[in-house]
Amino acid sequence: MKYPWTDDELRAAIIETRSWRGVARALGAKGHSGGAVRRIKARAAALGLDVSHFTAQRTWSDEQLKQAVGDAWTWGEVVRALKLADNDKTRLIVKGHAVRLDLDISKFDPTPTPFPPISVVEPSPTNLRFAGEWIAIAWFALRGLPVAVPAQHQAYDLLVSFPDGVQRVQVKTSVFRAANASWTVGIGQRPYTLDKTAGRRPYDPDELDFFFVIDGEGSLYLIPSKTVAGRVAINVGAYKEYIVGDASSFLATPTRSAAK
Repeated sequence: MKYPWTDDELRAAIIETRSWRGVARALGAKGHSGGAVRRIKARAAALGLDVSHFTAQRTWSDEQLKQAVGDAWTWGEVVRALKLADNDKTRLIVKGHAVRLDLDISKFDPTPTPFPPISVVEPSPTNLRFAGEWIAIAWFALRGLPVAVPAQHQAYDLLVSFPDGVQRVQVKTSVFRAANASWTVGIGQRPYTLDKTAGRRPYDPDELDFFFVIDGEGSLYLIPSKTVAGRVAINVGAYKEYIVGDASSFLATPTRSAAK
C-alpha cells in the first residue's frame, strides 16, 4: 500500500507528537479522520514503532506514571506527582492505567485491621435490641414452630405456627432495672408518625397474641398480650410464671478456657 508519507516521516512524527491524531496532523492528514488514523496505526505496528509515550487525552505519559508509582506510597501522592486534581475519579483512572501496565501497586493496599481475638469481644445487654428478634426466632425454631417475618411493618414482629394455629408475636428486650431490682420492659408503641418524640401507646390486644420478652439477664418470657393489655411498660418480676427459657449464656463474658 502506498502512503502519502514515508516511513521516515512517520517515525519522526511519532517521536515528536504524543497522540495518533497529532501524528496524523504532522503527516498532513486530517487529525479527526478515522480512516487516516487507522492506516497510520497499521503502518506503525508493521514497523514496530514505539508509541508508549502517547498520552491521548492524558497529560502524563506511561513513563511518568511508572516513576510516580515507584516513588509514592499513596495514590494521592501518585496523582499529585502527575499534577492532577486529587479526587476519586482521577484516582480510579490512574489506578486502572497502572493495572493495565502491570505495575506493582501492592504497597498501596491498605493494611487490614486485625480482628480482635474472640476472647476480648464481650457481649453487652445494650445489644439485646439488635439480637432479640433472632433469639426469639431460634427459640421457636428449636421447638419445631415455623417462623415468618412480615414483609411490611406490622404491630407484630413474627408470625409463629403454634400447634393450635398461627400466632402474632411482638419481641421486646430490656436493659433497665427498676428500684425493686426487676427488669422494666417497654411494651408500648409509638404512633406511626415521623415524630420520634411522640409518646408511646399500648398495643391493641386484638393486633397481636404474645410478647416474647428478653430481660437484661437473658431470661425469656412468653407473655399473652391480653395479660398486659393497656400497659406501655411492665416489671417482668411479676410475670415469672411466663418464663420459658434462659439465654444468659449469650450475655456471659467467656472465660479464657472457654474461648480457646
